[in-house]
Amino acid sequence: MPTDDLLTAWTALLHRCGASADPEPYGRDLLHRWAEPQRRYHTTDHLRAMLHQVDALAGHAGAPDTVRLAVWFHDAVYRPDRSENEERSAALAVRALTEAGLPDQRTAEVARLVRLTVTHHPEPGDRDGEVLCDADLAVLGTTPEAYAAYAAAIREEYAFVPEPDFRAGRAAVLRQLLALPALYRTPTAYARFDAPARANLAAELAALEG
Repeated sequence: MPTDDLLTAWTALLHRCGASADPEPYGRDLLHRWAEPQRRYHTTDHLRAMLHQVDALAGHAGAPDTVRLAVWFHDAVYRPDRSENEERSAALAVRALTEAGLPDQRTAEVARLVRLTVTHHPEPGDRDGEVLCDADLAVLGTTPEAYAAYAAAIREEYAFVPEPDFRAGRAAVLRQLLALPALYRTPTAYARFDAPARANLAAELAALEG
């Protein structure tokens, strides 16, 4: 899929955030990362979908453009066989945004938000964290068909994991999600996604354990 729209959006975002360097090389590097061959779900389609969700939830955010920056970086480093992806993505954000000339305070906040995607558990009152996490988990509350495609793509990313191990690990993740008192923190995302997300998660869990 063409990514000219994403590069245009990135360039405008960096200009709004006060970049002093040309944003385009940084945008092209990020788009290259998001198109790496090991990705099946965590692709530019996921990036685009998350940016769309942030637009829809922007009224709940304190600094929507900071959240958008965090979306660009949150899976910029992604290796399914490694556990430090979020930390490496946060470090990339600090390096790139500092070089681009963004203020230190905004850069530090982007890195904090990226690290938050390890747990998807923002503290009460963390409006930007809530919007980012809700946007990232929105896929769980899509139609059963779209959810099935998401789950299949995740399995492809973990093709190196034997089936019994994958089923056990994936089931543990689903049980953890279903045990949360709230999958979504913003009122808009909760109303739209919580019920279908729980139905999707429960259906996948039943299939894995069946």
